[in-house]
Amino acid sequence: MATALRIPMASSLSCCSSSSRQSIKRYHLKPCAALNSRNSAKIPMPPINPNDPFLSKLASVAANSPEKLLNRPLNSDTPPYLDIFESPTLMATPAQVERSVSYNEHRPRRPPPDLPSLLLHGRIVYIGMPLVPAVTELVVAELMYLQWMDPKDPIYLYINSTGTTRDDGETVGMETEGFAIYDAMMQLKNEIHTVAVGAAIGQACLLLAAGSKGKRFMMPHAKAMIQQPRVPSSGLMPASDVLIRAKEVVINRDTLVELLAKHTGNSVEAVANVMRRPFYMDSTRAKEFGVIDKILWRGQEKIMADAASPEDWDKNAGIKVLDAV
Repeated sequence: MATALRIPMASSLSCCSSSSRQSIKRYHLKPCAALNSRNSAKIPMPPINPNDPFLSKLASVAANSPEKLLNRPLNSDTPPYLDIFESPTLMATPAQVERSVSYNEHRPRRPPPDLPSLLLHGRIVYIGMPLVPAVTELVVAELMYLQWMDPKDPIYLYINSTGTTRDDGETVGMETEGFAIYDAMMQLKNEIHTVAVGAAIGQACLLLAAGSKGKRFMMPHAKAMIQQPRVPSSGLMPASDVLIRAKEVVINRDTLVELLAKHTGNSVEAVANVMRRPFYMDSTRAKEFGVIDKILWRGQEKIMADAASPEDWDKNAGIKVLDAV
């Protein structure tokens, strides 16, 4: 009896164990088979753009390790597909940006250069500040560089400066700052075209007048002014040092008068006389005084070319020119 009962139970247990093993085996094999079938399926490849590092990396992962793209977490705080990067970055730093010569693309590949560099590429030197040591250093270096690049092409010097003083008359630089730029201009082999835009005061007016003859220009509403150099603040300086500094200012004034007389065509006495007080000049007066040669305004070449000569004006007006007796 016991034996009879023992055999069916064992057989039933063996059947159950075998059936359970098969079911467990089938249960474990189904996901593996599904995964293999999913891996064997063709994964859509994203478009590969060699200039886009994100798409290139994504395409490389899809080709080598497709399970990283198939087994995506359902709830993730990371934006899609950024976890495949070791150190994902959403924006490149300026040092990582590729070099390119184009600045108007949808995605610029390098930071644009600064404005003075762009002007220098066009052989333009712009003085838009009082003549302090930093400005003098930059202007002299740009002039020497442009001569080294091409000693024949002209250099265009645009001036909007109050010289060695501010607009309220306070001294901000020594007179030698203006003389340094002037000496550099005189040493150049290039033709220098000077253009006044805004204001050319004191030493800046000297730089305007020091351009090549016939190439000194002024905007219609610009101002020029010449004045005597000012004594810098003496502070707690001893009386003997104040006297030394005053003598140096007088020497700089005489030098400025001589240089202005040389470039404007006036006598030293005439320049010294008008410089006793600040002498302001608009574009027309500056042309009459000899600081500039021409006033710039849009369309003047065409208008002057269409203008009739004095003889044609007299002829059209019915005026007869009598010969001198």
